[in-house]
Amino acid sequence: MNVLDTYCKAGGAAKGLSRALPGAVIIGIDIAPQPNYPFRFIQQDFFDSGSRLFEWADFIWASPPCQAYTNQGRGNGHPKLVEPTREILVATKKPYVIENVVGAPLLNPVRLCGSMFDLGVRRHRNFETNFPVVLDRACSHAGREVRAYYGAWGREAFRAKKPGNKDTLRGTLKRALKDMGIDWMTWEELTQAVPPAYSEWIAKQWLAPTAQS
Repeated sequence: MNVLDTYCKAGGAAKGLSRALPGAVIIGIDIAPQPNYPFRFIQQDFFDSGSRLFEWADFIWASPPCQAYTNQGRGNGHPKLVEPTREILVATKKPYVIENVVGAPLLNPVRLCGSMFDLGVRRHRNFETNFPVVLDRACSHAGREVRAYYGAWGREAFRAKKPGNKDTLRGTLKRALKDMGIDWMTWEELTQAVPPAYSEWIAKQWLAPTAQS
């Protein structure tokens, strides 16, 4: 099985796909260098990929940049790439997933949360697929500490009020990696990653009906 991981960053989604699809050949593409990507990597723009890679793939994952759809980045000139990405993926007629933040213009998305996989983060993400997905678990934050890893250095991680109203950053990379279910990334890579548990679950949803056909 051939898997194309587009906008791949450091490979959070790819790791989950490899768990769900053992033996799959995975190729990641990204416009920026990704020295820690755990599989074969090609540096190139998604829109310059040409038809050969798409024809090669049996399954395509896409995580377009999310900044244009976040409260912090909306209106700051970030490119909106979900729709043009979808247009290309639909034309391939291959099974695909588009992942992005809550608020991105995905079609009939399924929302996943870290609590569904006993992770140490919420990290809500939406997933558009062109195959059936049945949500068999619920999001539950009860009794969980809110932990978030956003920004280039994870500055929002583990902020707690201390005497004198001073914020203290009490997170560590080691704990952040554990919370995300990742063990090979830097801080900056981690802040942009998809937890592997998410992509593993999505790929298994696709594989189940495929295996029965």
